[in-house]
Amino acid sequence: MNKHDVIVIGASAGGLSALKILFRAFKADLPAAIFVVLHVPRERSVLPSILQLETPMPVAHAVDSEEIRAGRVYVAPPDRHLLIESGHVHLSVGPRENRSRPAINPLFRSASLAYGPRVIGVILSGILDDGTAGLWEIKRRGGIAVAQLPDDAEQKQMPKSAIMNVHVDYQVPIREMGALLTSLVGQDAESARSEVETVMPEATRLTCPDCHGPIQRLRFAKLTEYKCRVGHTYSPENMLAAHEDSEERALWSAIESLEEGADLADELDGNHAQDEGNVLRGNAEAKRNLARAIRRAVEKTKLEH
Repeated sequence: MNKHDVIVIGASAGGLSALKILFRAFKADLPAAIFVVLHVPRERSVLPSILQLETPMPVAHAVDSEEIRAGRVYVAPPDRHLLIESGHVHLSVGPRENRSRPAINPLFRSASLAYGPRVIGVILSGILDDGTAGLWEIKRRGGIAVAQLPDDAEQKQMPKSAIMNVHVDYQVPIREMGALLTSLVGQDAESARSEVETVMPEATRLTCPDCHGPIQRLRFAKLTEYKCRVGHTYSPENMLAAHEDSEERALWSAIESLEEGADLADELDGNHAQDEGNVLRGNAEAKRNLARAIRRAVEKTKLEH
């Protein structure tokens, strides 16, 4: 019978301190492969070095096509999705999911497809809800779902979302999670559950915040995802946040354009007769007033958030 021997862990804001505490409980002979996605900047990550200080298990950034071995920790490198294929890892520069690369959902989804009920999925501290859809995939294929107790997390949104939308098997504080995972590893894995459903995409009037292509809505269980033609994927909360970022960029661009237009009108004023100059000065003042009004609105909205 299959044993639980694949642990996938997702974390975001506040997740580093949780990971450090968790990894102190992992011994060198743990008979499982561990995979970690932490939302990190695209330039560089020293996460393997940090985690290596906490555990005797070898910790390193995953290398494309390397073999999966028990007793090792594979960390998603910056700007790469970490995917699991049967017996090997794969690094991808595919579209961002929930505005992140690496993202948690691709790791969880690929693990559930490759190893089914052998997988233990773990959601730690983080904002918004990356990892919820992936944890649901793990659960529906017979794996175990674990979440950090929200009140124990520095940022409770990610574990709270997982608990609200997935039948989570265990909710524990981070200082108890290492012992829990160690006890689960090696136990017999249940047969995969037959919860797979056909999901029909629904057309929407929305466009992708990343590439501006058309967005389709996907509904399954209690979850909804938005996905564009090229593959950018968003949970509802991440879709809203992405659009708010896009709106802010558009408004700052409008301010820049208006102020530049006013400066250009000032520059041309001296080259025109008085009547034409009056018109240019009036246009410049109107543009600056509109730019100031937009700036106040943007700043007020940011303060309210």
